[in-house]
Amino acid sequence: MSTSIRSRILKAIEKSEFVDKNRYQNFLNKSKGGKEEDILRSLVEEDVISAQNLLTVLSEELGLPAIDVSKIELDDSAMRTIPERLVRKYKIIPLSRIGNSLTLVVSDPTDVMAIDDVRTITGCEISLVIADQADLEKKLLSYYEGEEDDITDIIDEEAESDDIEVLGRSENLDVADITKKSKQAPIVKMVNLIISEALKNRASDIHVEPQEKSVRIRNRIDGALQEAFDLPKKNQNAVIARLKIMSNLDITENRVPQDGRFRINMDGRDIDFRVSILPCRFGNKIVLRALDKSGLSFGLETLGFLPDTMNDFKQALSKPFGIILVTGPTGSGKSTTLYSVLNEMNVPERNIVTIEDPVEYQVQGITQIPARPDIGLNFASGLRSVLRQSPDVIMVGEIRDYETADIAIKASLTGHMVLSTLHTNDAVGAITRLVNMGVEPFLIASSLVMACAQRLLRKICPHCKVKADLPKEVLSGLREKYPDIMEQTDTFYKGKGCQKCNDTGYLGRFATLETVLVDEKINGMINRKKSEEEIKKYLRSKGVRTLRENALIKFCKGWTTYEEVLRVT
Repeated sequence: MSTSIRSRILKAIEKSEFVDKNRYQNFLNKSKGGKEEDILRSLVEEDVISAQNLLTVLSEELGLPAIDVSKIELDDSAMRTIPERLVRKYKIIPLSRIGNSLTLVVSDPTDVMAIDDVRTITGCEISLVIADQADLEKKLLSYYEGEEDDITDIIDEEAESDDIEVLGRSENLDVADITKKSKQAPIVKMVNLIISEALKNRASDIHVEPQEKSVRIRNRIDGALQEAFDLPKKNQNAVIARLKIMSNLDITENRVPQDGRFRINMDGRDIDFRVSILPCRFGNKIVLRALDKSGLSFGLETLGFLPDTMNDFKQALSKPFGIILVTGPTGSGKSTTLYSVLNEMNVPERNIVTIEDPVEYQVQGITQIPARPDIGLNFASGLRSVLRQSPDVIMVGEIRDYETADIAIKASLTGHMVLSTLHTNDAVGAITRLVNMGVEPFLIASSLVMACAQRLLRKICPHCKVKADLPKEVLSGLREKYPDIMEQTDTFYKGKGCQKCNDTGYLGRFATLETVLVDEKINGMINRKKSEEEIKKYLRSKGVRTLRENALIKFCKGWTTYEEVLRVT
């Protein structure tokens, strides 16, 4: 980079409204001695300035137009004016050529060496336009997909990923036939990059999805899938084989679903991954579920419960025996809530035993049993064996059938506290589900201490949180229906989107619950086989809040948005 241009750009960034002056100066002091050509990229990576704002400064200071390359079609004839190796090396795009004039898209207009090389090779007058570096790299990757060096390019141009050590994998598997078309080192680095980038972005799941002409990588962040990047189709088999090797699965089997798991160590953290492989039209789709113990919020106080909800839980946990059920769809945080409850009860005086499929988080002081249906160790048989171990508290991962439900309820009636989950839409639905499984109503009435329904709401990003208006007709309708909740505030918020939250406006999630403590009145209604609607009518008369009402309270507190409340409840 030219020293004079470099200084000019850095001064323009310092004077702009986009950076904190102290943080910027600290960055410059820390970066002394580094490579000059990396400084613009480092500014973005260190979050001193966003990529979009850097583009704005460059455009204004150098008088160059900025474009969004993701929305343009590349001209094959223009692309052929520069050798592919130079396009890849300098990360540039020849946009158009008219006579002796070539328009070049660059991310760093101060890279004099790249521009001079292009001028020498083409003999053209060069006009520059600028674009975001990440968008430019993705455009090149999609254009040149299928070439041998694509994965190496992605690895070289990404920020350095953390070293990942695969724990407990077999080292003597021969995969030469599958990986012979790809070099081992780039494939290993690519898979490590996919995993490390997902974990840095707080992803709970990684989706590796073969498409007709590429392999799409998506990450589930705060419950919503977000695009990461595309891989060349040519490298599909090698990437999938690498993931199968890590999971100790059969790399030659591509016709039937497979399930596995592996553990990695990154930044001193041991992170478990559950792996599901499903044969699809264009190859094996792989979903990796990350189970990061360090990211688990132990303790009910950390989950964002309202005071009424917290009091209901503490009252239920004070009972000497009974069954507590947490309901909700997959991915609604049921396991986290149960582990938090167990953490509250985990004292030396108690023998706590869990049976799970699989064990998601290892907790010190608790006996945890992984279910193995393939050898006959399912929830029901495991529960029978657990009862011979003199337990005080038992957690069953999920009640799926009558046998498990019957044993769990009878265990709760013989002096044990039993915790489990069900898949129902609301708390009262847990009662109906147990009856439909064949459990006698009098057993449910005698054993059930509390049922709760749970969902996860996305939290407004604190870095881009701004006031938001609610349409008058919507606000008046809500105040008419929920006067005690909606009249507490006139100020609402949303996230406008920033680099911290990937422009989603949301960062993190918290739980919202509907809790039903079973009292004598509800016991009688269960015994008399009253309908769900009758039980709900009684609960409303008591002032028990629904999922929607709990979520609206958190909306009024400025924790989430109205759109999120509607989406979840």
